[in-house]
Amino acid sequence: MKSDLVIVYHRQPYEEVEVDGRIEYREHSSPNGIVPTLKGFFGKVSRGAWVAWKLAEDTSNPGFDPVIEISDSFGTYSVSRLPLTEEQVRSFYHVTSKEAFWPVLHGFKERYNYDPVDWPTFRSVNWAFAEAAAEQATDDAIIWVHDYNLWLVPGYLRQLKPDATICFFHHTPFPGPDMFNVLPWREEIVESLLQCDSVGFHIPRYAQNFAAVARSVRAARVVEDMESPDALVQRGVALNDRIMPLRLDHKGRQVAIHTSPVGVNFDHVEALAQTDEVTEKIGAIRRELSDCKLVLSVSRTDYTKGNIEQLEAFERLLERRPELRGKVRLMLVSVEANRNMTAYQEIQARIEELTGRINGAYGSFEWQPVALIGKGIPLADLVAYYAAADVASITPLADGLNLVASEFCAARREADPGALILSEFAGCAVLLEGAIPVNPFSHASMDSALDQALGMDHDEATGRMKALRASARRWDISTWTRTEMSHFSALRRARVSGARPAA
Repeated sequence: MKSDLVIVYHRQPYEEVEVDGRIEYREHSSPNGIVPTLKGFFGKVSRGAWVAWKLAEDTSNPGFDPVIEISDSFGTYSVSRLPLTEEQVRSFYHVTSKEAFWPVLHGFKERYNYDPVDWPTFRSVNWAFAEAAAEQATDDAIIWVHDYNLWLVPGYLRQLKPDATICFFHHTPFPGPDMFNVLPWREEIVESLLQCDSVGFHIPRYAQNFAAVARSVRAARVVEDMESPDALVQRGVALNDRIMPLRLDHKGRQVAIHTSPVGVNFDHVEALAQTDEVTEKIGAIRRELSDCKLVLSVSRTDYTKGNIEQLEAFERLLERRPELRGKVRLMLVSVEANRNMTAYQEIQARIEELTGRINGAYGSFEWQPVALIGKGIPLADLVAYYAAADVASITPLADGLNLVASEFCAARREADPGALILSEFAGCAVLLEGAIPVNPFSHASMDSALDQALGMDHDEATGRMKALRASARRWDISTWTRTEMSHFSALRRARVSGARPAA
């Protein structure tokens, strides 16, 4: 049975767990993150499908059913599992996407590595995704493709499903032409994206950058824009953009540029923070800390996340303010990425080295200044740490959005507001009002932000957190879902009537 909505994303929409020799498909334990967020859309359509890859030794005989039916709390939907060999995954994802695309998207030109890229494999994998999506879609379906590792899918889909409504959403930053045009495949990538009915981004800056790249590479013109809404502009934040493009024209074909930041399940995190289990955990954390203040930072291990800069700032704090030794602690949750990738191995090694150096220089039997956690923490425990911490310090060097900051705000209680230090280069910095903005490339800025957060009085913290919680709730997951569904409906109506696409 064909589907009205087909979501194309590289990851499968469940966890596979072997129980007594049989595979069980389990929902992800956290309600946040892109997978459960996207699955929520299946309840809004009559029939949905998901396309992802699954590892296979032999793609012609993968040993699993290519299409299965899933029924869970999100509804009943099809999952098309595209068999890829380990070498195909390594080439298309770990090399091309992570070593070539990822550093360029985040502005780290010096880490860009073109030499090992096998572009024909990237093309063939994207074609296979497009074929699988086309097979699942009705002729006039909405086919929603997600993220940069599937950049070529829209162009292929337009050949296979000319009447479908094809949408693409970027979950990373999108750079301007001076950075993006480092990629030798830029023309092929942009041509594919211009086959979409809509290309989506979290914030106006990324949308503007895409428009500039499309103009640079394919002479596409912005034919409609608007002033960015006040809710998408924060005073003094580096990623602000006052103008939001709405529509491009390329050789008479028009493409909507859609700006819509994804959010967290605010109500769920807020409710979880009030449960007896989490309340008990908060009390245990605070008793263990005693009168020691806790600075919490949560991210993956990646050179874009600013973990090294975070540790260096905390080391400088202990150096210049000896009265805080034994009185403040940093809990750095840096979830290890793929250890097979050299860039991440280097970052992990540096994080471990810095942690050891700080603890060796300043720690004692009673107090260790840095607690380094390298594994993911269950959501209930993480929410307890959000609620117990005095400061959350979220300081990526570049980040498409960052949902940790919003989770922290959702977990806070009015009587104990806490403070949020937030990098100007996280996409969510243009959404969240009340954070202490910080430039993670500046030692003075990082040092000042830590001093301000640790010394903030209760009245100021309460006022800031009230504003933070209001803005995090404004941009929660239900807002994104409503906005995207409304956008899809407008695109479909425009396509049926032959009118221009709605942004």
